[in-house]
Order: sequence, then structure tokens, then C-alpha cells
Amino acid sequence: MKKMALFAVFLVFFSCDDGNLQIEGINFDSSTIQFCTSPTTTSNNVLFKINEDEALILDLQSGVLLNQATTDTIVSTVPGQSTLTYRIFSDNVSTNYFCDDIPPTTPTVVEEIVAEGGEVLITTLRSETDTTMYEHTIRLRSISLVNTIGERITDLTIDEFGTVTTQE
Repeated sequence: MKKMALFAVFLVFFSCDDGNLQIEGINFDSSTIQFCTSPTTTSNNVLFKINEDEALILDLQSGVLLNQATTDTIVSTVPGQSTLTYRIFSDNVSTNYFCDDIPPTTPTVVEEIVAEGGEVLITTLRSETDTTMYEHTIRLRSISLVNTIGERITDLTIDEFGTVTTQE
């Protein structure tokens, strides 16, 4: 019996601890891309995806959305040229939080993580239904998110950010 008690004490003191990691994975696959003002080719564009109490916010640099079909993928580095931010809120968040002139007081931001590395990849095609419209497919690659205590979030299923359109 003493051996069992000693074994239990041994397990408690030397067991593996996964730390205080609160974010196990980020998944915005079922979320649609949103914006407050229609994307343009001549200014920065703030695009976001909402998943209940989480948001993924992409501040896309000016000039990467082109009103011309591209054969090559346009690359914007994160955080150098564009910024990607992941936020966790105290409650479900809506588009109003991002688009109102005066943001609502609730929900509040519980945690904010700005990507430390990665790339935004953009391919542009002319719309098949309207020749004055261009469809920009936005993908993310090698995004590196590190929280305030140095834990890296590696389960990032956010490769496909979404598609937006611009008009000539």
C-alpha cells in the first residue's frame, strides 16, 4: 500500500503539465469574410472573420488588390506590410463592434494576439459575370501567433481567408 501511495505522489509531482494554454486551435472555416467599407485598390482594407466570441482581423496593405487579373500570386508579409490580429472577446461579437463609429462597450477584448510572421497570398481574376469586377482570393501562409506568455499557436486552420471583389 505504501508503494501505491508513493507512486501516486510521484505521478502528481512529475506529471506533464500543458501550461496555461487557453487557445488550442483557431478555426474560421465556417466564417465568412466581412468588411465595413467595400474593399478598394487604393487604400488599406480591413477585413475580418467572426466566430462567436473570436475574431480574425486582417489589415491588408494598400495596393495589393489590383483591378487586373494576375498570373502570379501577390505576396504581402505579416507583420511588415499587412497585419493579422486574433482576438478573443468576453461574449459573442458582431459586425457592429467593428463598423460602428463608436464601438459598443461590450463585449470586451479578453486577449489579443498580433501575428509575428507569415504571408498573405492574393490571386486576382476578372469576374466572369461582370467585366468591371475583380475577384481577389486571399489565403494565409505560415502565420505565427504567439501569446503574451510565449506559447505558440500552431493548429491554425485559417489558410483560406476568403474572397472579396473590387470594381473598376
